[in-house]
Amino acid sequence: MDKQKLNISFTLVAAVVGFMIAIQFQTVKKPEERDTRDIWQLREALLQEKELQSNLLTEIRSNEEKLSAYESKRKQSKEQALRDTFQELKIEAGLTEVTGPGITLEIEPVVEDIQLGDPVTRVVSPELLKRLLNELNMYEAKYVSIDGQRIINTTVIRDINNETKIDGHSIKSLPIEVKVAVADSTTAEKLYNRMKVSKARDEFFTEGLRLNISAPIPNIKVPAYDNPIRIRFLEPIKEGVGT
Repeated sequence: MDKQKLNISFTLVAAVVGFMIAIQFQTVKKPEERDTRDIWQLREALLQEKELQSNLLTEIRSNEEKLSAYESKRKQSKEQALRDTFQELKIEAGLTEVTGPGITLEIEPVVEDIQLGDPVTRVVSPELLKRLLNELNMYEAKYVSIDGQRIINTTVIRDINNETKIDGHSIKSLPIEVKVAVADSTTAEKLYNRMKVSKARDEFFTEGLRLNISAPIPNIKVPAYDNPIRIRFLEPIKEGVGT
């Protein structure tokens, strides 16, 4: 029994001694690395770190300035967007004078009737003008005026006491001028070519009127609508409602 205990004790001591020898061997095998740089190398490394820090701070300040400028532009762009939208709505409503490529049409009495002594047509009927407008719209007309009166979505053309009136404006004498502006010069050329072969010319001729069509003009001015626009069934939103 004593011999057995002695063997166990010897084994434990041998294991502890072996473990300690293994730790010592590992320490000798991998010695701790030491910084062998001299003072000048250390100073150079320190300067490099400081330069890197300075560059990072400069980049941070630059990004902060960019963010501040972006925020300022974003606020301004909201105001500008509202102004642009308001201007676009005014243009679409016909409240501003517009300039663009287009053509002019002139409605005048037929000269041959004057020479033959036949009764001369002095007025143009609302129906003829409406058919003319429908045809112009079909050919992509954007802005139209007749006898200096801007045509908008709510324009009314009718006969009152044998006078053709456009929103209250009387067309009393001929010739009268029709100005038509379109989106671009290509559309203006197409409009001109279509109106040259249009049935509208024949319809006007049967009523003793001639429809003359000018060649495309690069910059034609269409006047603004100068009558008050009546707004019905609309009310301003009260502040705080629906928010």
